[in-house]
Amino acid sequence: MQLSVRQSYKRKGKLAFIKQGRYFHAKQSKRANKETKRLKTYLGCVKRDIERKVENPNIRLKSLLEISERILTQTKNSKNKIYSIHAPEVECISKGKSHKRYEFGCKVSLVTTSKSNWIVGVQALHGNPYDGHTLKDAINQMEKVVGLRPKEGCELNHS
Repeated sequence: MQLSVRQSYKRKGKLAFIKQGRYFHAKQSKRANKETKRLKTYLGCVKRDIERKVENPNIRLKSLLEISERILTQTKNSKNKIYSIHAPEVECISKGKSHKRYEFGCKVSLVTTSKSNWIVGVQALHGNPYDGHTLKDAINQMEKVVGLRPKEGCELNHS
């Protein structure tokens, strides 16, 4: 599907993105927020132009338009923010460490054997659940995969 938009903002968007990163790194929040606002303006212009020109968008384009709408309407206090356009399931995980306060991604539960470190169970945990509540599900999944229930189990956190 070939689509020609009025203006793509490819160069301007890239420059604004680079400036935003530099300003945040230099602790110049007002300038960085101006560039963020400019990026959102560019996104809104392209989104509206696409909506005007495409009457029946395909599934992929429709999902991208929905994600862009969520990006444009989200605020600092919004729940379920979009952190990545290409992986919308990414979540913010608060680590509680001074050098790395936040990580972005998805929690993963691994079940390994104690002596040989064979991985016998893997789960992706969406919604940032408490680690102590995930042990029972991990053991149940391991039991389905291997067919044996472990004699002992423990929960370790390494990040």
